[in-house]
Amino acid sequence: MLDPKIFEDFGARMSALLATGPAADLEKNAKALMSGFFDKLDLVTREEFDVQAQVLARTRQKLKELEARVEALEKARDQA
Repeated sequence: MLDPKIFEDFGARMSALLATGPAADLEKNAKALMSGFFDKLDLVTREEFDVQAQVLARTRQKLKELEARVEALEKARDQA
């Protein structure tokens, strides 16, 4: 049977090799490329999105209230 320690040692060596080899440069370049790509898009943070979602929810609630008020006023006017 194979010793599990062999796999752990192999994994550690591969990680060290990838961290110091060309793969590390590829990862850095990929991150820089993606960062530049995302900077060009009109994106917002999750926090900004959540704030705007709350504002929209309050606006929708206020709109419902105003619509109900207008409907009540129109009914009162038609009955008078």
